[in-house]
Amino acid sequence: MSKLNVRTILALVAVGLFAVVAVTAGVVAYAVSKAPERYPELTVYAWGNTVTVEPYGYCELSTGECVNDESTYYLPVPSGLPVQVAFPKSVAEAPWIVVQVFERPNGEQIERILSFIDYPEDVPSLSLQTQPEPDLRLAGFEVRLPIVYTDPSTGEEVFDVHGLWRVGTPRP
Repeated sequence: MSKLNVRTILALVAVGLFAVVAVTAGVVAYAVSKAPERYPELTVYAWGNTVTVEPYGYCELSTGECVNDESTYYLPVPSGLPVQVAFPKSVAEAPWIVVQVFERPNGEQIERILSFIDYPEDVPSLSLQTQPEPDLRLAGFEVRLPIVYTDPSTGEEVFDVHGLWRVGTPRP
């Protein structure tokens, strides 16, 4: 019987490690392929609280798959404190608008729009004022991903939204 030399032992160890790595990679690839698809989520922070906001509605442009949860998330915020909104990369890199809804004490609502055009490219987050004027208070906001497409039945260009997140900011 011959003795195993160092080279043979190292070769066997290398083959064993390669096999373990290959099996692990296969298991991870399989698990990732079977994982449920997640839609982009926003992270909203104010007054020491954080909320993860799933889409109110979202359509994946590459596949046409849509989700319509129609949930509004709420984050209580005292007047005068900012609201921070963090975008996932897919939203930061897309054309987006933020529609802020402000309320006066008499109940009148005023909308103000922020757009990706007004910020540096791929901005990862925004800070929203909750009281830009003494008698205005942020009641809530929506982040929207607009899209323009041609309606095949009419040939006209149509403006729509393929992603929407809705957040209410009530008084605490």
